[in-house]
Amino acid sequence: MIKIFKVDEQFSGMRIDRFIKKTINDMPQSLIEKNLRNGKIKLNNKKIKSSQRVKINDKLTFFNLNFKANLRKKQNHYKPAKKIIKSNEKKIIENNDDFVVINKDSGISVQGGTKSNKNLIDIFRSSRIFENTKPYSVHRLDKDTSGIFLIAKNRKTAQLLTSLFRLRRVHKTYLAICHGPVNKKHGTLKDSLVRYDNNKKIIEYAESSFKVIDKNSLCSLVEMKPVTGRKHQLRKQLLLLGHPIIGDTKYNLQSPTGVNKKDHLMLHSYEIKFMINGKKYTFNAPMPVHFEKYLKIKRLRF
Repeated sequence: MIKIFKVDEQFSGMRIDRFIKKTINDMPQSLIEKNLRNGKIKLNNKKIKSSQRVKINDKLTFFNLNFKANLRKKQNHYKPAKKIIKSNEKKIIENNDDFVVINKDSGISVQGGTKSNKNLIDIFRSSRIFENTKPYSVHRLDKDTSGIFLIAKNRKTAQLLTSLFRLRRVHKTYLAICHGPVNKKHGTLKDSLVRYDNNKKIIEYAESSFKVIDKNSLCSLVEMKPVTGRKHQLRKQLLLLGHPIIGDTKYNLQSPTGVNKKDHLMLHSYEIKFMINGKKYTFNAPMPVHFEKYLKIKRLRF
């Protein structure tokens, strides 16, 4: 039995193994890896690795697999209220024919998932800005991280921007307020980060440069520029450095009860730079109110 699944815009740029898990229930990582190696799962009729990323209209083919494929039910899109749509439209930094740049609030997901319903893609799906097209997500930004997020307006731009992110031709700058005084003024962080996928331990290389903008005996304002794009990379690397980000309830040096879950994560995606068709783009996102307020309270200068 052969089954074919077509990739739509919401999954463009996703790793092949994650796409399989989104598409089919109860398929463990070990079985995915085995079937990819044996050629029982192919992308566009070619053998591929689990780390490869899918694109819009790619075709994933399953050949004679000995399991019952239970398709996941299609998620209903989040239906935002008009005031939520207008509030997020006010966060737009750039709006042109090809893409939109938004200064995302902390506490909102960029896409819907099992743990969240309210998300930017569905909000802008209902916006007048996208009334003649669809919003295409081209990269990730953590729910609790504020700042710059790109949404493509057409398939061609979505594919192009996704490729730029994958090839590391998009340069992002973050601002983080972390615990304690960071001693080095600047440097490069190179770490082996650990994550788990279905109880399988995965180690990934991560690299970021940093520069201390200001500090005191209690905390530091640090500029971070990631080279790689691992999940929660900056949060993990600052924890390994011994200076976790203030407000981080997951990666911290305190007991679980020592971090107030109501506090904002002090991580802001401040700047993004990239080039499309020979034209250079640079966008900056003003710091959110809670971030600026914290800088004043701690007497840190930017």
